Amino acid sequence: MEEIKSTATESMEKSIASLQSELKKVRTGRAQVSMLDSVMVDYYGTPSPLSQVASVSCPDAKSFLISPWEANILRDIEAAIIKSNLGMSPQNDGKSVRLKLPELTEERRKDLVKNIKKIIEDAKVSIRMARRDGNDTLKKMQKDKEISEDDQKKGMADLQKITDDYIKKVDDIGSDKEKELLTI
Repeated sequence: MEEIKSTATESMEKSIASLQSELKKVRTGRAQVSMLDSVMVDYYGTPSPLSQVASVSCPDAKSFLISPWEANILRDIEAAIIKSNLGMSPQNDGKSVRLKLPELTEERRKDLVKNIKKIIEDAKVSIRMARRDGNDTLKKMQKDKEISEDDQKKGMADLQKITDDYIKKVDDIGSDKEKELLTI
């Protein structure tokens, strides 16, 4: 019984971690290095994350400074940024690439909130699937006479409580991100 709960809890924790990772990629009004995590640079024929071929920093709240380890990949970095469809135009000064965050329009903010809601719902589905897997295991154990019907019902109630706690965490994380996004 405890093993089933711990397996479900572990799966739900992974869902929360995944949610937080996905929400970091959603652009708010401030520059954050994690916003560039999805940019893959063609480095000698191998797609590599931007952070592995350059130093990425935020000199202020509205811009990025990307300094490549090797000057000859500046063009590749520029191309990767344009291809990644971030909505930012790279400015190459010969030594580094600068990116300026465009202002978020009200319409764009609403689109981003819709995107956040979809990410949140995906996390909730993942958590519910972990609960379902645990419940299925409990039903199978009861059917195979490994546990009593009362133990099965108690286990399912415990799983539901864990699920409710994780769903609340997801809602809290999501509402914090929405507030952050809608704050001008």
